[in-house]
Amino acid sequence: MKRIYNDINLENRNSFGVVQYATTLVEFDTCEELKAIFEEMHPAKWYVLGAGNNTLFTKDYDGVLITPTCSKRTILEDDGENVCVRVEAAHDWDEFVAWSVESGLWGVENLSAIPSSVGAAPVQNIGAYGAEVKDAISVVEYFDTNKLEVVRLKCEECGFGYRESIFKHELRGVAIILAVEFNLHRTPSPNLGYGDVIKEVEARGGATLKNIREAICAIRGSKLPDPKELGNAGSFFKNPIVPKIVAERLLNEYPSMPCYAIANNDEVMKLAAGWLIDQSGLKGYREGHVGVHDRQALVLVNHGGATGGEVLHFAEFVCSVVRTKFGVEITPEVNIL
Repeated sequence: MKRIYNDINLENRNSFGVVQYATTLVEFDTCEELKAIFEEMHPAKWYVLGAGNNTLFTKDYDGVLITPTCSKRTILEDDGENVCVRVEAAHDWDEFVAWSVESGLWGVENLSAIPSSVGAAPVQNIGAYGAEVKDAISVVEYFDTNKLEVVRLKCEECGFGYRESIFKHELRGVAIILAVEFNLHRTPSPNLGYGDVIKEVEARGGATLKNIREAICAIRGSKLPDPKELGNAGSFFKNPIVPKIVAERLLNEYPSMPCYAIANNDEVMKLAAGWLIDQSGLKGYREGHVGVHDRQALVLVNHGGATGGEVLHFAEFVCSVVRTKFGVEITPEVNIL
């Protein structure tokens, strides 16, 4: 059933816990209800607010926030080896990963403990520990707000890249994701390219789905704050991709700097934004209500009472310090409204 809220406080609908208000927020369960929102309300300004884990409100929102609430999960095909599962947009991401692991299905285990809804996952092409969600996606189904119809995109049509997708560019302001279909499989295929993961998995007895998930949950839990206890949006910044010549220059000066090759592109390299922030002396640094987390420099935290504007101002400060020290631009991964 469609639910409409007016002049609603968003404090409990964003993981930073900032107090801002929205003129209107509408929750919908079905595609028909979503279509009715656009046919009846004709919103000139709107934004999809799912779990609110990757959004920073810096002011009151004077449009319509649209929140999907359907969280069904349906197995579409199962041939004994490959399983195609459809997951509705409002389904909690980590609950889906947990179900996959418990069901003996490989494909998303490295993406454990990422705070997100399933509908938001393709937008950012969420990734961690050598895996990206695009590697498991077969179809993304969305509602086209211009044509008022449902569209299905195959994975290769989604323009996936590092924290990128067509939903952040050509389809921004057009598409509202309804569901995602995943291809999972029963043949073991452990992805253990990160040292911390290998160590934690081996300590648990080897590369089983359960051990990999437990290892990654433990690693993330040791580094990342719980948004319920300390307001944050996970990794605030994207890892910068720079020309190879820039990376080589920095490696000459900082031999221990983490640096990663980019598949199919030998002209650029990816740096670790967290390392750059840490080496700039900012890990644990705090100004007023906002700070850099003391265990993970990629994370900005609201120590209580911060406004979205204060978080944004602090983020700009962090970027300027890194720019001055390394000559590298880091940019937010979080959606800023």
